[in-house]
Amino acid sequence: MNLDHVFVCGHPALDFAATLRARRSARFEMFVTPGRLNAWYLESGLVDTITPGVEEDVRAAVTVREAVYRLLTNRRLGEEFDREALAVLNGAARETPVTPQLSPAGRHNEATPAQALATVARQAVELLSGPDVPLLKECGNPECTRVYVDRSRGLRRQWCGMESCGNKIKAAAYRARKKTAPAVTG
Repeated sequence: MNLDHVFVCGHPALDFAATLRARRSARFEMFVTPGRLNAWYLESGLVDTITPGVEEDVRAAVTVREAVYRLLTNRRLGEEFDREALAVLNGAARETPVTPQLSPAGRHNEATPAQALATVARQAVELLSGPDVPLLKECGNPECTRVYVDRSRGLRRQWCGMESCGNKIKAAAYRARKKTAPAVTG
């Protein structure tokens, strides 16, 4: 499995929730070390620099991520929010977020892992209470469990991303059609 962090969901909180991949099958964890967690914060553009993390930062991030995923699922399915997940997310969102600083080079976001997590939690609150809720969809690849914002014309997008899932599914369908199509002679 590819270890690169992927940002295809259209919102940082959705990409964060997608760091446990293939939830219904292989369950591939992306946040295996404090370094991998910090790499996500940096690659997401949330921070420019981040202090080294510890195992507790990973545990906290996984707890918040799972709460975000639970709440996203509740929203997508039109269910009431899970109370425990709500308490976890709101607790994280109350913590001190990343505070942008001005440097001679421009804006600079320096943070601790805890500040980065609080910022992601606040982004999740904004998403789950905002106008994009009706646009939340789960990827059409049965192996993928990413939730994304569908801003396509006609709201017909089926995949979290063509690179990650769409091409795989379309290629498999093409191969299946070729296999069952009668051979053309003549």
